[in-house]
Amino acid sequence: MPRSEWTVIFVLGGPGVGKGTQCKMLTEEYRLCHLSVGDVLRAETMRPRSQYAEIILENMREGRIGPPRITITLLATAMREKFEKEEISIFLIDGFPRKMDQADLFESEICPPVLVVFLDCPQETLQKRLANRAQTSSRLDDGPDTVKKRFTTFVETSMPVIQHYMTQDRLYQVDASHEISVVYQGMQMVLEKNLKNRLLKIPIAL
Repeated sequence: MPRSEWTVIFVLGGPGVGKGTQCKMLTEEYRLCHLSVGDVLRAETMRPRSQYAEIILENMREGRIGPPRITITLLATAMREKFEKEEISIFLIDGFPRKMDQADLFESEICPPVLVVFLDCPQETLQKRLANRAQTSSRLDDGPDTVKKRFTTFVETSMPVIQHYMTQDRLYQVDASHEISVVYQGMQMVLEKNLKNRLLKIPIAL
């Protein structure tokens, strides 16, 4: 059921662009909830007797996008739990939506995003970042063959989503080829410009 009191920001970008890093930094400064779709799906695969685990694992190994209904169901549950426990109503959702059917279903079942941030970076730079991360990562989707599939999937399915939100004037592009701190400044500017009074800073402990 749509939740009018929730504020949703989609954070999009290619594999290895730093979506999770930027969202984590924002939640350390502002009262926001960061939900990584990848993390939500991986957590579900670890849940005992999950009815979705096998499907999710198979899609991860193949670098495919899973059924939108599963993703939306798990996201809605995570959002509701955060809202009920901590009364946080602003959600940063990274790595989502990756296809138009996901975007359409999310907007009809939950709510439209107030803005969409696209972290833009050349593919060559992203490939180098992922190669470095793969040396210490245990993620199924960080293997070289899967990474190639993820890039192909992103170009073929996620770029139309980005174009869609661009035509609606809800898309803000941030250059993610710079250092993390510089990219973060761009993220801050976008959020503070668009959320204004809704964006609350976390008090600094004395």
